Amino acid sequence: MGCAGCGNRLDYGARRVQAREDRQDRQVETGWEVEGSVSATSGGGSTQTAGAAGNAASRLGLTVGAVVQELGWDEDTDDELRQAIEDAIDGDMVDGDDGTVVDAVVLWWRADDGDLTDGLVDALADLAAGGVIWLLTPKVGRPGAVEPADIAEAADTAGLTQTTTATVSREWSAVRLEAPKQA
Repeated sequence: MGCAGCGNRLDYGARRVQAREDRQDRQVETGWEVEGSVSATSGGGSTQTAGAAGNAASRLGLTVGAVVQELGWDEDTDDELRQAIEDAIDGDMVDGDDGTVVDAVVLWWRADDGDLTDGLVDALADLAAGGVIWLLTPKVGRPGAVEPADIAEAADTAGLTQTTTATVSREWSAVRLEAPKQA
């Protein structure tokens, strides 16, 4: 966990509140187009491309009333996508300190954030049975990009299955990860 003002990427304190206030002050409609798509997953899942942040949020399957936890927020995250997710669920995302059981986790991750397997295991802590983790990483070729092979290996080690890959903004791609179904 981070501490307010210490610069740790997992700092959910003042910077997150300020970003939300800034976003609410802007409330700008964008309508930008997404470039390209992401390759299919190694597990045979699908690839999706979204045209606007609101459409991207719907591609994540997040609906009104869903409880979504956000981890790994920093100043480089996509505020338009974050706002679209909060609009889709009709509420704020909760942070890692909340302790609430959640339906989904949005995990922002960059190559220099540390061990991805540890990050995925941490993301499982508050996840309800049947919940999903959306791992958001900078697109391939962008600073902080995570290699697809590293994602696949970390997911497997954490006991997760990669099912879908989606382009959700100009700079970020999303990978849907699920825990294996219980017998």
